[in-house]
Amino acid sequence: MNQVGERRVWDWDFVWEVTPRIWDGMVVIIQATIAGITIAMILGLFLALGRRSQRRWISWPFAAFIDFIRSTPLLIQLFFVFFALPEFGIVLGARTSLILGLGIHYATYASEAYRAGIDAVERGQWEAATALNLSPVTTWRQVVLPQAIPKVIPALGNFLVAMIKDAPLGSSIGVAGVLFVARSIGSQTFQYVETMTIAGVMFLAVSVPAALFVQFLERKYGYEAA
Repeated sequence: MNQVGERRVWDWDFVWEVTPRIWDGMVVIIQATIAGITIAMILGLFLALGRRSQRRWISWPFAAFIDFIRSTPLLIQLFFVFFALPEFGIVLGARTSLILGLGIHYATYASEAYRAGIDAVERGQWEAATALNLSPVTTWRQVVLPQAIPKVIPALGNFLVAMIKDAPLGSSIGVAGVLFVARSIGSQTFQYVETMTIAGVMFLAVSVPAALFVQFLERKYGYEAA
């Protein structure tokens, strides 16, 4: 640790030494985010279809589940998955719990985006499908979803960026992500300035390109995300 009197100065040797270890933690975050957004996109569509059901006994449980998840903090949901589920015989690893928690949490937000996209499909499209005597499966697969999904792609991109920033919450259940590693190194060396700065730069290196990609999607599909 370099010092000038009582004042610490930036230690580049230390930075080069610990950067690979902190980057390994960033890779964990990236992997969890990719897996989580994949679950969110698939599960979100399923939740949206369930909530739009004309049968109240189907739509009500879906709506209740979506509202419950959206109304509770992600951190509590991670604690429940990792600490409470074992009481019911379901034991998941820390990283699996993080992926599942992120996927379910953001699936509820994705479901509302999907629902808005589906509702934006013109009524004439539904009527045309009925007039052509298309089956419900064919109507959804060939008429509705091809028009609805492009409208929600930018919103899904925004959820990806948000998920990158929420994934470090996994450190609370022992996931060795970037903040977990940076904090561990800082607690051992007392050089928090370097470790946390490195972690912040790594987040910028990942989240800024992701945000630019979302802007590209907004321009491509002519949609301005709220």
